Amino acid sequence: MKRKLFGLFTVLLVFCLSASVFAFDPETFVYVAGAGGPQTLDPAACYDTASGEVLHQVYDNLFEYVDGQLDAIGPMLATEVPTVANGLMSEDGRTLRVPIREGVKFHSGATLTPEDVQYSFIRAMLADPAGGPMWMFFEPLLGVQTMRDVIAMAGGSGDFADISEVDADVLRKAYDLVAATIEVDGQDIVFNLVDPYPPFINILTTGGSWSSVVEKDWMIANGAWDGSPDTWAKWYDQALEDMTLYDKANGTGPFKLDTWDKSGAQILFSRFDDYWKGPAKIKNAVIKNIPELATRQLMLRAGDADAIYVGQEDLPQVRTLPDVVVVDGLPQVTNTVLFYSFTIPVEGNEDLVGSGKLDGNGIPSDFFADTNVRKAFNYSFDYDAFLQEVALGAGVTPVGPIPQSLPYVNTEQEYYTHDLAKAAEYFKQAFDGELWEKGFEVGIVYNTGNNTRKTALEILEYNVESINPKFKVNVVGLEWATVLDKLRSASLPVFVMGWLMDFPDTHNFAVPFMHSTGTFAGFCGQGLIDLAKVEFDELVEAGIKATDPAEREEIYFELQKRYVDLAIGMPFMEATTHRVMRDWVQGFVYSPAYSANYDFYTVYKEQK
Repeated sequence: MKRKLFGLFTVLLVFCLSASVFAFDPETFVYVAGAGGPQTLDPAACYDTASGEVLHQVYDNLFEYVDGQLDAIGPMLATEVPTVANGLMSEDGRTLRVPIREGVKFHSGATLTPEDVQYSFIRAMLADPAGGPMWMFFEPLLGVQTMRDVIAMAGGSGDFADISEVDADVLRKAYDLVAATIEVDGQDIVFNLVDPYPPFINILTTGGSWSSVVEKDWMIANGAWDGSPDTWAKWYDQALEDMTLYDKANGTGPFKLDTWDKSGAQILFSRFDDYWKGPAKIKNAVIKNIPELATRQLMLRAGDADAIYVGQEDLPQVRTLPDVVVVDGLPQVTNTVLFYSFTIPVEGNEDLVGSGKLDGNGIPSDFFADTNVRKAFNYSFDYDAFLQEVALGAGVTPVGPIPQSLPYVNTEQEYYTHDLAKAAEYFKQAFDGELWEKGFEVGIVYNTGNNTRKTALEILEYNVESINPKFKVNVVGLEWATVLDKLRSASLPVFVMGWLMDFPDTHNFAVPFMHSTGTFAGFCGQGLIDLAKVEFDELVEAGIKATDPAEREEIYFELQKRYVDLAIGMPFMEATTHRVMRDWVQGFVYSPAYSANYDFYTVYKEQK
């Protein structure tokens, strides 16, 4: 009976696959990601690639990278790129005038105005969600990192527990400071920078997310900030789920958001026929999130998916599939890092920290605040084995937190190697020898569906446990949404994250990796925040202000050295990337600046 049922299932499966292949739909593009859907659809908060993938299709920026090239910036919602030569940038680089394109339509049917552009950026800065991307505007426009800093500039205290504690006059002054940075002058937007900031135009260019332009009236009608100078605090640092654009969108981009089906892990898009560049070639697009590689492969072979996510280590499985194209060796400006939380919550986190004590059955809150522990973990990893056997040579081993493709990186910097004798030495020094005697147990986390990260952690697990039988490391897979929730509360003792550049400048890695207000400081607990204030903040801030290349090099060399010496994290891969698609996919354009794996505006399908 079992054989008959299996045979019947096989026949049905083959029939379904055959039917799918012949049901070629040239009007719909389906991309199946590995796991982890968007965190938010609000450009003010979007700071992850899964969210950026969606926003890239729905919104436009002021500028774009022409054909995806980082050295070729062209106008998008703007009509010209400001330069000193064309008179749209002041001689000192502190004022940028941006002419706004006329006749552009939002998905709602409204016409884009300069006031919409102004509202987009001011609203986002006033909202300033914790751990979000708004530092990229505060820094060039006001010389600070957060809205808290602006409140301090206005005469208040940046240490408030709740913004309701801040005096109304201070809040109004803080608003005035922000509003003065972005002005409307006729059909132009004028940005007033506090200092010259060469990467600022790149910030306004990088695909989707933080530089997306929203419609002011539609936002207000849907419950966003009402535009009043005296009410903005109501919308400051809201929970992501409470923000107006958490799960809805209204942009000027080539596709409209139809549905974000969280339970079904898919996002549906439809073509915006009034797009100012002209309608896209495909009518519909779908992003699905399916953790199982076998299911993704089956969908690709059946033609139910036009493109799928495949980890580097799994590429050999798809290279020989009929009618499938692998485009690999695509350059990235990125770093993949093992991070340590310096202050780990114990209560409610027992699945990862066990007893919460240094008793052999768990770890204490300050486990990774001990530099010896971090160095021991760093020496336990087999970098060469990962690069050659897991990543299949697609990239290089880092020498610190800043990718070697960027300037001002000391490629001769001494870095960690696989050395279990040194690892044991540092483990013996940790906690004055108590760690070696008692042992520990810890959970280290990857997001399910990302087998490359899983394998990296398994390499670490094997090596750490081989040093001392009292050491226990548990590799734990969590859904992406759970990972993000735990990151926000710095509850992950050890976790793997990649950082894809926001803009192509060394400073863009110095801030998130080393500044006390950077993205990863928030994920790694108060202990790292306190350390960063002493070791990194002043140097990071000096690095972007320095105009002499020799001075910048000296600063970034020192930052790199301190990061490595203190073992703040364990960068272990600077990877190239790849795409896997059916051979009927045409018009694929790659850019290392964009979160989107595929630009739905350029792709189309043509069966051979």
